[in-house]
Amino acid sequence: QVQLVESGGGLVQPGGSLTLSCAASKRIYSIYTMAWYRTAPGNKRDLVASITGGGSTNYADSVKGRFTISRDNAKNTAYLQMNSLEPEDTAVYYCHFNIAFVGNIWGQGTQVTVSS
Repeated sequence: QVQLVESGGGLVQPGGSLTLSCAASKRIYSIYTMAWYRTAPGNKRDLVASITGGGSTNYADSVKGRFTISRDNAKNTAYLQMNSLEPEDTAVYYCHFNIAFVGNIWGQGTQVTVSS
């Protein structure tokens, strides 16, 4: 059974940067869309960014120009580069893969806290 392992969360000051990674636990030959979602306290889970197999990207308005999603298909890994972080970015971040013949899989979540 495939699992997604996230890393890279932590505490950062406003204006700082973090990079999140999400790797599949075993080799996968066809991952359609990779995405990052986040859940802030008291809020529902929202889409942050997504990237298709062809490399097309989509971002929430609140992170456009600050966050960059990328993927390494050879490593079955998704990345989220987060720059100019704001306190409002504080949330648990979840990765999500849509995998051929498997369906949707979620990571366990990683906490990102932006605070001085």
